[in-house]
Amino acid sequence: MEYEILKCNVRDGIACLTISRPQALNALNQRFFIEMNHWLDQMPAQKGIRALILTGDGKAFVAGADIAQMKDMSPKQAQDFSRVGQETFARLEDLEMPVIAAVNGYALGGGCELAMACDIRLASTFAKFGQPEVNLGLIPGFAGTQRLPRLVGTGNALVLLLSGETIAAEEALRVGLVQKVVAPEQLMPESQALAAKICSKGPRAVRLVKRLVRAGWHADFGHGCEREREEFSTLFGNEGTEGMTAFLEKRPPKW
Repeated sequence: MEYEILKCNVRDGIACLTISRPQALNALNQRFFIEMNHWLDQMPAQKGIRALILTGDGKAFVAGADIAQMKDMSPKQAQDFSRVGQETFARLEDLEMPVIAAVNGYALGGGCELAMACDIRLASTFAKFGQPEVNLGLIPGFAGTQRLPRLVGTGNALVLLLSGETIAAEEALRVGLVQKVVAPEQLMPESQALAAKICSKGPRAVRLVKRLVRAGWHADFGHGCEREREEFSTLFGNEGTEGMTAFLEKRPPKW
């Protein structure tokens, strides 16, 4: 399969996967999920890869889901889109190898959800994080309501989820959303260095640590995702559609 969005290179056992749709700030569309799932399908055949770094091309990690593509979805289509996103991110999370998100810029909405599906998050000082879905009359659809409280605590998660505000990298570090903030030019070297350090440890031990930590972290997670998917879809055809239309038309929404 020829990729239009994903770029991958492998060196010294570390794969670097770049989301490259910079003209749309790497917004996640249906094509992205097709390519990402194909790439994940190929992973077992790629011998020798022991760590993965995920990043974005240009000034964004991922600025969100593709609103222009979402706006005219029916509730059923929205539920299917949410399911694809949740399942794809779960597959990424379930990889045996550790996954590091190198967040170079905007990580909003679906982009923040994608970063949270990674095991470790390093951020550039230029990075911005947020779940602004409520600004459009929507809620997160790719497990954001489930991962964010587990990472930063209920109160911090609700501030972000209910206000729709965007926070800078240093605030993301303070609340525990990211593990380290570095200068932009140091983001990839730091990510590579951390991946290399992990790769130098016992391979089976690394796999077991990740497996056990994730097993304990996921209590009732699947049920929460199912509820999120159902409620996400109910906002299409009413205020969510109006919010997305207003965004694309660059006007305030009429709630």
